[in-house]
Amino acid sequence: MKQICISIPTYNEQEALPYLYERLNRITNQLTNYAFTFLFVNDGSTDDTLATIKKLQQQDYRVRFVNLSRNYGKEIAMIAGFDHACADATILLDADLQDPPEIIVQMLEYWESGYEDVYAKRISRKGETWFKKWSSKKYYEVLQKMATIDIPKDTGDFRLLDRKCVEALKEIRESQRYTKGLFSFVGFKKKEILFERDARVAGSTKWNYKKLFQLAIDGITSFSVAPLRLASIAGASILIITILTLLFIFIESIFLGRAPTGTMGIITVILFLGGVQLISIGLLGEYIGRIFMETKNRPLYFVESHTEQVVYQDKSRKIG
Repeated sequence: MKQICISIPTYNEQEALPYLYERLNRITNQLTNYAFTFLFVNDGSTDDTLATIKKLQQQDYRVRFVNLSRNYGKEIAMIAGFDHACADATILLDADLQDPPEIIVQMLEYWESGYEDVYAKRISRKGETWFKKWSSKKYYEVLQKMATIDIPKDTGDFRLLDRKCVEALKEIRESQRYTKGLFSFVGFKKKEILFERDARVAGSTKWNYKKLFQLAIDGITSFSVAPLRLASIAGASILIITILTLLFIFIESIFLGRAPTGTMGIITVILFLGGVQLISIGLLGEYIGRIFMETKNRPLYFVESHTEQVVYQDKSRKIG
């Protein structure tokens, strides 16, 4: 049978895991042509997430886990899952059940027909504020205009990836990761599935606006140098305006005999130019900072513990 690994990054999801396992178990038991593995990547949870996973492991031989040494963030947890997924295809799924696992059936059908990256695209977002929906829409519009590759909007991490896609993603070891862009970067034959996103089944979101803003910056700077070009264009435009203004003042003072006035105007121009320079330096700093982090060449993560060989209630079933 073909091996399917469902990789699930988890961080403080003890309340949601029983619901998630129940639905996954019900769905996968109907798909008898495949051998499934549930790989939970515990991203340094501070609650009983790991204990809950181990409890599920004693009930089901398909449950495996990778316990990271600390909280590295979802982007790193996803590559850790890819590193430990040994399967013909890997399905990336969040633990909060906002992405319905029932779509896995359709994903497998498209995979069997030859598609290598089957991703789910949201047509609605339940349980989210209007500001989050609006800001997400505008962000994807900006990202699509700036990025050098096509990154589908309203598309999360929920997808099925063929072994070829997973192996390609494992070769990309950059520390400042934006996996949504990397999915597009590696290419391969893709298929879109539309779905309505549900509200979180339990617990609370771990993505505050600060983390979302940082993710947005990572997305733009990872796949585009457009911000630097915009800073250059802004600088050139201001330089032209300044030259024209000085030329106008010179002509006015020579031919009309009017002395230059307006101290507040001069101060305003100086402050404006200073603000533009600081913004430009800040944009440059974002890129230099990423270069600095990449040149360290540090390991992406460390594993505290993981599933090795576990004997279950059914003594004939082991996992290594």
